[in-house]
Amino acid sequence: MKSIKVLGTGCGNCEKTAKLIQELAEEMQIPIQLEKITDLATIMGYGILSTPGVLVDETLVHSGGVPKPKEIRAWLEG
Repeated sequence: MKSIKVLGTGCGNCEKTAKLIQELAEEMQIPIQLEKITDLATIMGYGILSTPGVLVDETLVHSGGVPKPKEIRAWLEG
């Protein structure tokens, strides 16, 4: 099971990113554990300066803006 964290303060793009990841994981039938992290100190601790940030198994794969579905599929398959 992949661990995915969406880091952001709860902005629209952060919510959209989390929803898109969840929907694609379900569509691809890939089990994930999705966590939303909104604590600013925690986000800064990951070195994220632009949200949303996305971590897959504790590796930063995206920062800033909503990722494209093609990118998300690659993370889920990888």
